[in-house]
This record gives sequence, structure tokens and C-alpha cells, in this order.
Amino acid sequence: MNQAASSAEYDVVVIGAGPVGENVADRVRAAGLSTAVVEAELVGGECSYWACMPSKALLRPVVARAEARRVPGLEAAVQGPLDADAVLANRDGFTSHWKDDGQVEWLESVGADVYRGQGRLTGEKRVSVTAPDGTVRTLTARHAVAVCTGSRAVVPDLPGVAGANPWTSREATSAKSVPGRLVVVGGGVVGVEMATVWQGLGARVTLLVRGGGLLPKMEPFAGELVAEALTEAGAHIRYGVSATALDRPAPDGPVTVELDDGDRIEADEILFATGRAPRTDDLGLETVGQEPGGWLTVDDSCRVEGSSWLYAVGDVNHRALLTHQGKYQARIAGAAIAARAQGAATLETGRWGAHAATADHAAVPQVVFTDPEAASVGLTLAEAERAGFRVRAVDYDLGSVSGASLYAAGYRGHARMIVDLDRETLLGVTFVGPGVGELIHSATVAVAGEVPLARLWHAVPSYPTISEVWLRLLETFRG
Repeated sequence: MNQAASSAEYDVVVIGAGPVGENVADRVRAAGLSTAVVEAELVGGECSYWACMPSKALLRPVVARAEARRVPGLEAAVQGPLDADAVLANRDGFTSHWKDDGQVEWLESVGADVYRGQGRLTGEKRVSVTAPDGTVRTLTARHAVAVCTGSRAVVPDLPGVAGANPWTSREATSAKSVPGRLVVVGGGVVGVEMATVWQGLGARVTLLVRGGGLLPKMEPFAGELVAEALTEAGAHIRYGVSATALDRPAPDGPVTVELDDGDRIEADEILFATGRAPRTDDLGLETVGQEPGGWLTVDDSCRVEGSSWLYAVGDVNHRALLTHQGKYQARIAGAAIAARAQGAATLETGRWGAHAATADHAAVPQVVFTDPEAASVGLTLAEAERAGFRVRAVDYDLGSVSGASLYAAGYRGHARMIVDLDRETLLGVTFVGPGVGELIHSATVAVAGEVPLARLWHAVPSYPTISEVWLRLLETFRG
């Protein structure tokens, strides 16, 4: 760590040390470029402490118990409640108890200098760092500055919200105890995952959904199957309603939620899972001709449009707000920065597509870790039709696959592939059912690789596994 001087010069300065910033730093350091990384909170970012890792640590025992209850000979042994204290303690272990020593050590091991404090742009290739003790240092980049500051949860500006201390995704994944009653506002990924967690740990969950279904960005059957399972687990889902006001008279007391249909609900906690906003409002973007607080528009190398040196990688560019896509972009951006620093006049994508984040457009995978899991990649049927493709949706009941019936008694699930009829390749695939998260990479390879269906026919699935659904989908398409 090199923080003694009041100013320093590097080849690359990275603002934000989450998984995205870490991967940019790793790539440019591997290319021999000196690198500084600036972080205002914990090195490791949202994913490590308040999102991917703690949420999946919380979800795993809930989902594992649900699946075990469907296995003949095992169901009677897993009827009791989960040990909530043990689940929360396991979660704490996966977050390293919200300490980032290991992450700092890793960054320093690749040769990056870590600066603690708020990083702000002050002009072309210049970043000021205000440390916790108020000390200000100036970092200058010879080649590039990469903004990797991620996104934050959005809480609607409702009457009473300030005094109600509502949960966002951060509080929902780091809570120290199980609330007796929890209201979840929002039916997207965060909403359904956190409803699954806390209902499974013993809370009485009410899910408020403004629209008519869960997981609106996926195929409709995904939200339907997840809603069915949540309801069976005891959650109460209300569609077509919105919260209009909150009231929490005492800091440790219950919160009353007023709804737009005139009803009122009392709960011990309320979680708003109502969208994300970029962490760009306090970055000095106005000093380099950009709008503070907004998303940054980039090209496929993640370089900000109109700039030769500023990059925006991960959530801040609004291309795909997923950790794995941000890390993918980081690898692309790091390679592009290194190539340009080494004098490449143009960036040839080559056989590996090293300098273009093309997957952000057509092959973004996602897994929702609920019971059942929902996993998708590429376009839904509605998206493909809106884009003007001539398509056919091919559906199959996952429960009819031999491997699925062995996986769990009464297995419920569904699979769909979207076929581009002109090229006979796949534009999108969606699986819903227990254990399908491990299937989605095969679909991602097929979509990203534009593999012809005639060739997929020769990719033989092992028997008896759930992946045999691929054969059934292809048979259904051929008729």
C-alpha cells in the first residue's frame, strides 16, 4: 500500500474495489501496467458482503430442506424448523464477518496499490482520494481511469419512509435475527429470493407486487412456478398493489404499511426491493463532461462514449446488472486498456473476442436461487418477437424427464427454448425447477456460440440426468 505521498502517478486508476474493479486491476496488472485501486467501503464490494455471497449462503439451507422433503425416505427426517442461528452464522462466515483483510491481501498480491477513501474525478485522468481521516491525495493516470462503483438499492420517496428505517437488499442479507413478520415490496429477483429466505427461516412473509406476476423479466411460467412454491411455503402474495406510506412510531416497534387499495398491513420489518441506481452521484463526473448520478454509456470495450481514457465497467454502465457480467466486462475492459496502452491503433476482436463485450447483448445468463430455481439466458419469447425475429417457442415439462423424477418425487418444472427459425439457432433458453441452475451454462454456450440445432442434436446428454431435457426439447422441435 502506497499512501504516504500526497500525489502519485499510475498507468491505470480504478475507482471501486468490488469484483469488477478487482478484475480490471488484475487484468491490467497482468499486462504490466501499474495500477491504483480506490475504495470507499469494503474491498470486495456489494457481492461479497451484501449480495451474492450472503444471499446464497442464506438461501442454500432453505432450498436444500425443501428439496430433501421431496426425496422418498428422507422427507420425514427434515420436517423440523431450520436452525436460524446456525444459518446466520454460516452467512457471517461467507462474508468474512464484514472484514476485507483477505480481499485487500489478494489485490496487493497482484501488485495493485490500494487507497482507502472516496475517489472523485477532478479532470482528465485525475482522481482525488479523500481518506477517512480527511487527508486528500491526487492520483494521475497515464492511460485510463475505470469507474467500477456499482449500484445501490432505490427506496421510493413515500410519506414516513425516512423514519421507518426500511430494509434494502443490504439489511435483508445482513440481518442478525429473523423478523416475526416481513413485508417485501417488489416481485423481482431480490424480492423473491429474500421472501424465500425469511419465510424459510420462520418469518411470516407478505409479498407486495405492483404488477400481475413475479420475475417480470423472465418467461411468465418462471414467476408462476416460483409464486406457487412460495405460497405453498406459507408466504402471502398480493398482486396489483403498491405501498403508499409507512408509519413506525417507535424505532424498535412495528411498521404499518398503507396500500393504494386502502388496506393497511403491520409488520416487524419492511424490505424495498424496487430497483437499483448507479453509484455515480459523488464521483466528480461533471469535471469530465458527464452527468452526476446517471448511468454511463459505453462501447463494447466499456470505454465511455466520447472519451479516449474513461471506462465504466459493471453496473454503472447499465448493460447487465449481474456480478458475473460485470466481471466479464472487467476482463474485456482490462484487455482493451492494455492493448491501447501498448499502442494498438485499433482493437481486433480476434478468435477470442478479447476486446468486445458482445455477450451483454445476446447471451446474458441469470439464476434466481429460489425454490424452484429459475435460470435463463438470452431472449424471452416476447423479447424475440419485439426484436423482429421469426421464432418458435419449444416447451417441455421438466417433470417428465427421467432424471428429474429421480431428483425429487413430484418434480415440478418447465423448460423453453426460443428458436430462430431462419438460422435454426437458439436465441434464448429458460429452465425452472429444482437444480436447474447447473443447467444454464450449457444453454449459455449454445446461445453465445450460435450452435446450429442440427449440431446440438449430437451433444448427447448423460442418462439419467435432468440435462436430458435438451434431447426432449430437440425432439419436440423436430416433431
